[in-house]
Amino acid sequence: MEYFLQLFFSGLSKGSVYALIALGYTMVYGIIELINFAHGEIYMIGAFTGLIVAGLLTALGWPVLAILAIAIVVAMFYSGAYGYTVEKIAYKPLRNAPRLAPLISAIGMSIFLQNYVMLAQTPDFLPFPNLVPDFAFMQPFKSFLGTSDLFIIVASIVVMAALNLFIKFTRMGKAMRATAQNRKMALLVGVNVDHVISMTFIIGSSLAAVGGVLIASHMGQINFYIGFIAGLKAFTAAVLGGIGSIPGAMLGGLVLGWTESFATGYVSSDYEDVFAFLLLVLILIFRPAGLLGKQRAQKV
Repeated sequence: MEYFLQLFFSGLSKGSVYALIALGYTMVYGIIELINFAHGEIYMIGAFTGLIVAGLLTALGWPVLAILAIAIVVAMFYSGAYGYTVEKIAYKPLRNAPRLAPLISAIGMSIFLQNYVMLAQTPDFLPFPNLVPDFAFMQPFKSFLGTSDLFIIVASIVVMAALNLFIKFTRMGKAMRATAQNRKMALLVGVNVDHVISMTFIIGSSLAAVGGVLIASHMGQINFYIGFIAGLKAFTAAVLGGIGSIPGAMLGGLVLGWTESFATGYVSSDYEDVFAFLLLVLILIFRPAGLLGKQRAQKV
């Protein structure tokens, strides 16, 4: 039972990070029906930003929780700026182009950001400090639930709840929902669609940065390639839940995290990715719209 709980909470923490990244994919797709394949690299840039901030504040002797909070906030702003810039440079000029053009642009931007960080930093793995201290109240649960796992789960729940409240109750959230439902009608009623699209990229990139800092602190190392793998897994989570559905992205992330965790624990770590993508294939065969997605009627 203890081993089961260990795998359960490990999958929950991993799935929470997948969900944070998947939200960026699903929000952008819901607004402009584009798969932003550079999103994983934004996650990676957030992690590197957190590392730089953590290094500077550690040298100044700041407490670890304050360092973690500041690293997350700075990474969110920095990644949000990158997301905004990527949208303006790589996607906005292609807004009315054939669908293949922005897809190719997204892949090109992903490769560019990977190599940009590799040249600016290093191709090697870099150590990332553990910014979550051990709390006394966690000692009874230490055998199956680590402090950093709990912190990732709680932080992810708070961030995702805040996003839901933002989309449901704020003026920008309502504009985002209107644009996702019908972009032309949103324009006709006075919604600044370009501003909404930019804000979608900023918010999605900021959420990915939170996941980047949290998982880097948990794993203890990063390199320039972590964004590609995490981005691919998060895209899988978004498709599992139903691309374009925010609750679906959250559910898909959790399902993928648990699938990987239990496959690693009960089968073999070599089959972690096999089971993850096998699950994706099965979902696409038997429920192409995803777990919470809706089939769209084709007009002819």
